Amino acid sequence: MISHSLLLSPDVRQRAARIRLAIFDIDGVMTDGRLFFDDGGREYKSFHVRDGHGIKLLLQAGIEVAVISGRSSPNVAHRMTSLGIRHVYLGQDNKLEAFQTLCGNLGLSPEQVAHVGDDLIDLCLLSRVGLAVAVADAHPAIFPYVHWRTTIGGGLGAAREVCDLILAAQGKLDAVVAGHL
Repeated sequence: MISHSLLLSPDVRQRAARIRLAIFDIDGVMTDGRLFFDDGGREYKSFHVRDGHGIKLLLQAGIEVAVISGRSSPNVAHRMTSLGIRHVYLGQDNKLEAFQTLCGNLGLSPEQVAHVGDDLIDLCLLSRVGLAVAVADAHPAIFPYVHWRTTIGGGLGAAREVCDLILAAQGKLDAVVAGHL
């Protein structure tokens, strides 16, 4: 039995139980927020393998996954494709517009959506979703607007922590673990 769900407040557990779509920011959430450039100006990012596995587990459990990022990057698009994420919104100056389009296309209410962010640009979504999550090392100005904070920093397994939270709240995490025995 996984005890992760025992660490959740009843409010967070109820919110997570309703989630049908998990949206992740990229820089600072799926990565540690650092940008690397080579001499030719090509950008490189580092992604944590456990985050990717958690996303695949959400998808296998029937929970949609999306990314909405203010930056556009071919390596991010490649990583999201490799994870099987169909809803990829990169280069979004207006994250709210992408969110509204996504909810409309999937027929979901904001209460059925989780968003994981790390900075002020995420407030427009964090203030509207059913489950607002900040990574542990997020900018402190967003903390009053979230329902839950990860214990792990962005790019270091925080996305996996959110995936496990949702699966646990929906009573699916133990079955996922048992399926790997």
